[in-house]
Amino acid sequence: MTVAVVLFTSDLRVHDHPPLRAALAADEVVPLFVRDPGVHAAGFDVPNRSAFLADCLTDLDASLRRRGGRLVVRKGPVVQEVCAVAAQCAATQVHLASGVTGYAHRREAQLRDALRGQGVALHVHDSVITAVAPGAVTPVGHDHFAVFTPYFRRWSQERLRDVCPAPRTVRVPDAVRGEPLPSRDELSGLSPGLPTGGEAPGRDRFSRWVRSGLAEYEDRHDDLAGDATSRLSPYLHFGALSPVELVQRARERGGPGAEAFVRQLCWRDFHHQVLAARPDASSRDYRTRHDRWRAEDEAAEDIAAWRDGRTGYPVVDAAMRQLRHEGWMHNRARLLAASFLVKTLYVDWRIGARHFLDLLVDGDIVNNQLNWQWVAGTGTDTRPHRVLNPVVQGKRFDAAGGYVRRWVPELRDVADARIHEPWRLPEAERARVEYPRPLIDLGEGLARFRHARGRD
Repeated sequence: MTVAVVLFTSDLRVHDHPPLRAALAADEVVPLFVRDPGVHAAGFDVPNRSAFLADCLTDLDASLRRRGGRLVVRKGPVVQEVCAVAAQCAATQVHLASGVTGYAHRREAQLRDALRGQGVALHVHDSVITAVAPGAVTPVGHDHFAVFTPYFRRWSQERLRDVCPAPRTVRVPDAVRGEPLPSRDELSGLSPGLPTGGEAPGRDRFSRWVRSGLAEYEDRHDDLAGDATSRLSPYLHFGALSPVELVQRARERGGPGAEAFVRQLCWRDFHHQVLAARPDASSRDYRTRHDRWRAEDEAAEDIAAWRDGRTGYPVVDAAMRQLRHEGWMHNRARLLAASFLVKTLYVDWRIGARHFLDLLVDGDIVNNQLNWQWVAGTGTDTRPHRVLNPVVQGKRFDAAGGYVRRWVPELRDVADARIHEPWRLPEAERARVEYPRPLIDLGEGLARFRHARGRD
């Protein structure tokens, strides 16, 4: 009787799961998830993501039980728990998906050493969390692409692996036991509009969006009020959906909308290959601009106003309020909110990235940090000094003000012509609107940023 362990990490699904498929070559399999206290100590298990994770684990357990198995959840240092489970069931193999963060690299190295001492083989599988594995495509003479467009061209030429079917049967050793599944009901401080996690809700959302939203995605994905994006990012973050399967299904559908959607999925892979090559980019400038950011205590009031959605710039405030309410934010809104903090207020991108990680249900080190660096001009943007004007951007991507009115209700009665510039209202009308005046003049913020970057 042979036994294999599958360590689930950021791949909480049964469809298209290469580690699970490989492990099923054994007679019995232990599907294992470890709640590592190191994640808590690092501050990454914030309420919104913990709730979504609990949903994902419950859904994964249900999927396995329908196939005769179950999910084993353990709590403790991940290496210690994996080794204990492997010893308990006399497993000869452990399978897991590869990762690119420093935590993932340390986990893999420590697991390999510890399991080797027990005579257990560790098998690490690529293209589980990404569609194309980091390092699979590289430019001549370099270990990664630093610019997206040439990466996208090469990435698009790669042949993706075949999508794995979900297993029909999973046999789990009776003797292996775990802890009760976590529940979002145990948590407090959740965003009230938080979506339900899990593979089943994710697959349902994707199927519905393919039918109703994919065709128009290219034309409407920046429409803030239209809310025409897929909203699949939390499911991709937790691996409840397979990026390989999403790319394949979108390509099968075809059309400009599908092409634009696949391009966005490629951005995820692009950031993964950057961080795989430069793991310090999670906290250090990928390309330094020698910024001397405002001291956090000096900028404390501005930072607080930005976090609370009371900067006086409606589209920025709408974005920040959406984040707090839903634990999610439209991608265009993320760019605007981030640009305002780092370039208009000249606040260190790491402060903004930390706040996003505190609330985003899809927040992860790879995409969150590198998107912030892109906006700050310290990352891979080929126009590092661009500044997104919230008034211009608001008029372009929320022309009728529907997004602003949804999240900044104190402006609901303001006419379209002034919805993004309420400070220009006639004084009598302005006095009736309980909304703050602009935190800073945009021209002053732009001048400070240009001076700091030596471009005045």
